Amino acid sequence: MDDDTPTPANPPLPDPLAAFRLDGRCALVTGASSGLGVRFAEVLAAAGASLVLAARRAERLEALAARLPDALAVPCDLSRPGAPEALVDAAEERYGAVDVLVNNAGISNPVAALDYPPEEFRREVEIDLVAPYTLAREVARRAVAAGRTASIVNLGSVLGTVGGGRLRVPGYAAAKGGLHNLTRELASEWARKGVRVNVLAPGWFESEMSADMFTDERALAYITDNAPMGRPGRPGELDGALLFLASDASSFVTGQILHVDGGWTAI
Repeated sequence: MDDDTPTPANPPLPDPLAAFRLDGRCALVTGASSGLGVRFAEVLAAAGASLVLAARRAERLEALAARLPDALAVPCDLSRPGAPEALVDAAEERYGAVDVLVNNAGISNPVAALDYPPEEFRREVEIDLVAPYTLAREVARRAVAAGRTASIVNLGSVLGTVGGGRLRVPGYAAAKGGLHNLTRELASEWARKGVRVNVLAPGWFESEMSADMFTDERALAYITDNAPMGRPGRPGELDGALLFLASDASSFVTGQILHVDGGWTAI
């Protein structure tokens, strides 16, 4: 070979992080006025998404929207008739479409089953299961009609997979268990229509909903004694899983329950 022959350049390395970006996309986050919802909105914004923030507490929503690069606050109660449709209307009016839905809103009422009135059980299932279904259906319906893709991330829980034991959350466990299998059903129905549906199922993370548990020495000891990693989750340990499910990094993933639980459901 002639010494003057140029050496072929090495092909560029792939950029695996690019698939996690959400530039130019709209992400709708429910339950965005506190706890995990606030963190989720911040993470999605950091990845380039425009945000639609939904919750009942308007002042908190407005404060969060004001410090994000591009966000719209829409105070609403998703359990009310017509609220999901109005929320998606507001998102489309501002951003054109909803590309990512994070169904995070929910409640938990820690009462033993023998003491839990059926009417309260129904209310919890309405908020934690029926409302997410209604909003997911609305987002998917419009995406399919427009020929667009969408990613729906439902917030599940380890308590949707295993029993709570001494924590005693029959309504929450029933709703989250239903949400897990509803996710599989919707994923199988919508897979060929371009809409992916997955569950992010956290273990024990401190939030407004779990605040009482984290100040109860016995409850906290139950977690640390029984979790394989010996501790609850730390702030930021859901970030990667959320971005994975929301973005094109998981473009061939649907109908999955992604537990981020320190091994809780492994035993």
